[in-house]
This record gives sequence, C-alpha cells and structure tokens, in this order.
Amino acid sequence: MKHRILLALAATGLLGATAFGLYGIEGRAADSGETMIVDVPGVPTAALNAEIDKLFSEDQFAETRALVIMRGGEIVAERYAPGYDRDTRFISWSMAKSVTAVLVGLMVADGRLALDAPAPVPDWQRPGDPRGAITLRHLLHMSSGLQHTEAGDPPFQSDEVRMLFLDGRDDMVRYAAGQPLEAEPGSKFEYSTNSSVILSDIITRQLTDSKDPDVRRRAMLDYMRGRLIEPLGMTSMVPEFDATGTLIGGSIIQANARDWAKFGEFLRNKGSIAGNQFLTRGWVDFMLTSSPNDPAYGGHIWLNKPRPEGRGKVLYPDLLPSDLFAAQGHLGQFVIVSPSQRLTVVRLGKTQDDVLDPVEEQLGRIIALFPRG
Repeated sequence: MKHRILLALAATGLLGATAFGLYGIEGRAADSGETMIVDVPGVPTAALNAEIDKLFSEDQFAETRALVIMRGGEIVAERYAPGYDRDTRFISWSMAKSVTAVLVGLMVADGRLALDAPAPVPDWQRPGDPRGAITLRHLLHMSSGLQHTEAGDPPFQSDEVRMLFLDGRDDMVRYAAGQPLEAEPGSKFEYSTNSSVILSDIITRQLTDSKDPDVRRRAMLDYMRGRLIEPLGMTSMVPEFDATGTLIGGSIIQANARDWAKFGEFLRNKGSIAGNQFLTRGWVDFMLTSSPNDPAYGGHIWLNKPRPEGRGKVLYPDLLPSDLFAAQGHLGQFVIVSPSQRLTVVRLGKTQDDVLDPVEEQLGRIIALFPRG
C-alpha cells in the first residue's frame, strides 16, 4: 500500500519535493547570478559562498551554468549563470551511463536479465562467435573486449563519434555491437560509450519484440517513467533515442540540475526513496565496487580510487573520502556523491575537456568544506 501511495505522489510531482527535501531554500529558485545558501553547521558560509562564486566568475572555471548542493536530502546551495534557471534541461553526456546502469539493475532484479550470463545480443549468439562470451558485467565494467577507440584524434575516427554522429547514427547498436573483439572479454579496460548503447538495446528487447522504432521508444519510455522517472520525481528528464528507437544510453539524457541531484541522492541512499527500496541495495553496491581492470571505475560510474599507472587521475583519492563516487560527462557535467558527508553536488556547464582540471579541483575544494557525518 505504501508503495502505491509513493507512485501516486510521484505521478503528481509531489514525491520529488517530499522524499528529497528539495525545498531547503524556502522553495525558491536562485535567480541568475545569485547564490542561495542555507546555513549548515560546521560549514563556513562565507567561504562556501566565495568558492561557489569563483566557479561562475573566474575565467579558468568557465563556463559553469548550474550548481546544486544537497546535504542530507536538502538543497543547501544553488546558483545558475545568466540565461539558465531551475527549469533549464542540461544534457547528460556520459552521466547517462549511470542511468543506464540503474535500468540494467532494475531488469536484473526483475529476473529479466542476469549479470554473468552471456549478453543477449542476437548476432553474438551464433555458433563460433567469440563475442558470445561477453556478459553484462563485462559491458558495465567497460571490459567487453570489443574493438573500440574513445575520444581519439582526429575525433571523427573515434568510435563513439562515428556511432553518435556519423555512419552509425541511424542504427547505433548495429554499429556498436558489430565490432570484432580486440581482447578477451573481461581482460582489458576500455572506456566505451558504445557499450552503454548495447546495454540500452538489450533492455529494450526485453521489453518488446517489435522492431518498430515508435514501439521500442514507447516501451523504454514507459519503463523509465514507471520505474525511475516518476518514483524519483525527475519530471524534467527527457531521454533521447536513435532512428531505430534505441535509447542513447551512453550520452544523451536531458534533465534540470535539481533532477540530476535527485539521481545522485537516489544512489547515495542505496536505491531507496523515503525508506522504500526501488532498486536493490546489492545492485548499488555492485555499481560502487571497483571493476577488476580499473579500481576507479565501478558499474558504469566513477569511484574515488587511485588508477593504474599511466591512466589519468579521476576524482579526489588524496583529498576526499574514499566512498565518494560520481557520474561524469563530457564538457564538465558532474553528479558527485559523498555518502560519508551526506552530500550530492551537481555542476553543469560547457568546459572543454582539455581545460577541465581546474573545474574539477574547485569542486573538490567546495566539497572539502563540508564535514563528515
């Protein structure tokens, strides 16, 4: 009965306000250029305001468009750049991968998918095809072994660019799943947007046998709305699809900053909303456990762990708590969650990846102002 009440509240949009305490700042949204801050015990308000202001005013951090900080389920700081506000939808880029991982987890909990069974990709199940050894775990850990180059130089030769915008764009999963193996499944970490699209297609084919793009889109949208969007009250979320009706689950989901914060809080609370478990705690634990080939990567999410030699540092293993994790996206999209600080920080904007380090470091300084517990 309580579960049905929550779903009813979600459908009206009330659940997002009640379950996540979004109205910690008197229910008001910050005006463009204005930082709204709630006094938090143990946090120096003047210092917090100054560090947030730097993100929006100093050239080295440009272009920050939105910042939302939640502590203990309540917004304690919020700011938007001119031209943006609490209703603006921002593109996820690779933050979408963590959403896709949650959808896979729901399917596993339903018994419709199995983490360590061969991934149900029809072309991989033909006799003698070595790709038949690829599992969902391999795809979620970015260790499928499929031939792939992410963020290559020149960009137009990168596999994710070809899939999203060039020769693969009309049937993304055909391009992604059609690649040969370059390594034994499970043996090599290779960050791959294309793996997330393969997972999106796998989910969709569990929902419908139809090849009609409209039917596929509706099936996935209904599933996302009923199992994720409405329960979390993420009413601004708009997923995007390719021409075949496959969710672009590695790159393109739109939502406002507060809704991205709700997603972070959902994971911080181990898949529960107002004490009700919508995603199994075991699945969240899986997402937040280091993969075998890169300790800083879990199940489609980044972890606050040191990486193997030769790989760039991610997050803050030398500064912030080890349980911190993040969904991150191209051009500086961040949902950073620090459970031991009861904190979720969302930064959205447009900063070229080769000058993004100062932004990430500044976010670390802001997070460090908050005490544990």
